[in-house]
Amino acid sequence: MGRYRGPKNKQSRREGLDLFGTGGRALQRRIDQPPGDHGRRPQRGRPSEFLRQLREKQKVKRIYGTRERQFRRYVEMARHDADETGTALLRLLQRRLDSVVFRSGLARSRPMARQMVNHGHILVDGRKVDIPSFLVEPGMVISLDNQARKMPDVQWAMEAPTLMLPSWLGRDGDEVRMLDWPTREEVPFPIQDNLIVEFYSR
Repeated sequence: MGRYRGPKNKQSRREGLDLFGTGGRALQRRIDQPPGDHGRRPQRGRPSEFLRQLREKQKVKRIYGTRERQFRRYVEMARHDADETGTALLRLLQRRLDSVVFRSGLARSRPMARQMVNHGHILVDGRKVDIPSFLVEPGMVISLDNQARKMPDVQWAMEAPTLMLPSWLGRDGDEVRMLDWPTREEVPFPIQDNLIVEFYSR
């Protein structure tokens, strides 16, 4: 299945959460209203456990911009980690290069960060890396190429980052270093990772 290319606000409204950091005031006014002319009709009774698991999985996939096959691979990798599966999964997702670029404040949103990586504007330890899913490790240094440094959107992002810099990242200008492994406590969204693990355990 191809990547969704429709309105991002529609996906955010479906989850009741600004998934991409791109919605602004227009989205915030309607964040509690599901997509559609009048919003989704209220469900009768409580949603099933399967539906809760599915919705949580879909939400996290959309936040990090991953496809099903790739997301399933992350779950399998997390299962072989010494840590709890849910914690390991969140750590993997936060280690993605596009996510690190966004969390470090070099981009205003994850979609913008993904585009910067795809276009070859991001360097890892001085070498161009154009794979958004590249997993960053502690000690690695992420920086911008000369062209990206001059982009108004990038300069704006660095002056007014969308999110607070997490403790596992350090930034000096346009140079970012991963100081430690990402923690689940600093994930900027409410995520019930246990529901995701249960979904893939069926």
